[in-house]
This record gives sequence, structure tokens and C-alpha cells, in this order.
Amino acid sequence: MKNQIKGIRLRRCFLLNVIWVAMLSGCLSFAQSGDSDWGSWNTIGLEYKLDKKWTFSLEEQLRLKEDISVIDEYFTQLNAEYKLFKDFKLAGGLRYIRQNDNQGNIQGYENHFRFNIDVSYKHELDNFKLGYRLRYQNKNELGVSSEEGDYANQNVRLKASVEYNINNWKLDPKFSAELFNHFEKEDENGFSKYRLTFGTDYKIKNFGEIGVFYRFEKELNVDLPDVTNIVGLKYMYTIKNKSKKKKD
Repeated sequence: MKNQIKGIRLRRCFLLNVIWVAMLSGCLSFAQSGDSDWGSWNTIGLEYKLDKKWTFSLEEQLRLKEDISVIDEYFTQLNAEYKLFKDFKLAGGLRYIRQNDNQGNIQGYENHFRFNIDVSYKHELDNFKLGYRLRYQNKNELGVSSEEGDYANQNVRLKASVEYNINNWKLDPKFSAELFNHFEKEDENGFSKYRLTFGTDYKIKNFGEIGVFYRFEKELNVDLPDVTNIVGLKYMYTIKNKSKKKKD
């Protein structure tokens, strides 16, 4: 009985928090800001589970900007994930980016390379799945020497997420909040933006997983922060190592 009451309280708390964050993000979007834009991020990927420890994935993504009318960038990303021990994972990613610079005197597609290193922890609490991730990332334009020093284009990102498992329902809601800490010049270090994301995934047997999301992104520590609203679609197909299962 106590567990049921606790579960009901947790569900109510989760729903209230989602409603509060949704209202907050809506209010923030109407607060004093700079440019406001709509974007679209669309991903297709292939995931390979080698064993209980290792998972690899390859993704292709297309991002649009300026009210979903112009290509912002497209990239290829290779990821590797290792399960260190229960609930803890280490991961890394390599990304080759073709970025569309359509502003200024010199315009065209630029080549960028980005890598990231992640440490993450996930656990379950009743019907909730809670996650925390710390990410370091470094992005640089290929063929261009940086005059800002070794700390240009580096970020440390802090992310917290929650997923609620609804019984007999395949579209479990997900929410995450992420904060970016940028490293550049000494007088420009600090928090640069945050993201709030609402979404869900739907698994189709023998076909893969489809995900949809809405993301609100806003700059920090500037007089007129830019605001971006992003809608996204993702498809991921997973392959498991059957030969490894037979050996086990």
C-alpha cells in the first residue's frame, strides 16, 4: 500500500514538473531576446551491440535553420560506448561536419571536425528512468589555424534526463535539461546556453526505433540572447551480435 501511494506521488510530481518546465520554457521564449528561429534536426542511424559491454553506432544527420528553409549543416558521426559497471558508461564520438556559412562576405560550406568524451549514469526509480551525463567536446574547422589558442571551441556539457514508463503504453514521455559551459578567451568563459527537450520513442519489432522531439534552446550571458525552437525526427536500427549470444 505504501509503495502504491509513493508511486502515485512520484507520478504527480513528475507531471507537475513537466507542466512547470513547459510553462517556463514558453515564458522564456517570449522574454526579451535577440533573434528567434525554427530549426529541424533529422537523424538516421545504425547501432551494433557487440556484447554486454560494447555498443557502436553510425549516424547521419541533417539540420535545417531559418524557419526550416535552409541547410544549417549535415554530418557523419561514429560513436562507441562501453559499460564500465552497473549503470555507469563511458562513451566517445567522432563527427565530420559540413557546415553552411551563409552570412558575411565569404560564404559557403566549411569542413569541421568534432570529438566528444562522455561519462553517464542511469538508474530506475519506480516508473522513472533517471539519467545524468557529463560531456567534454571540442570542435574545430579543418584547414584553419586557430588564433584563440588551444581552448577555442571547447565545451563542457551537463545533462539530466527523466523518462516515465506508462504501463501498457509504448510512447513513454522523456524530458531532459542541458547546460553548456564554453571555454574561449579568459574573459568569455562561462555558461553559454541551455537546452530543454521533450520527446518520445516508439519501437517497432524487426524494424527499429523512431523518435520525435521538441527542443528549446537559448543563449546565456548576452544582452539579447538568440532563441531556437527545434523539431526533430530520428530513426535507429539495432543489430545484436548473435554469434556472441550463442557462445555465452
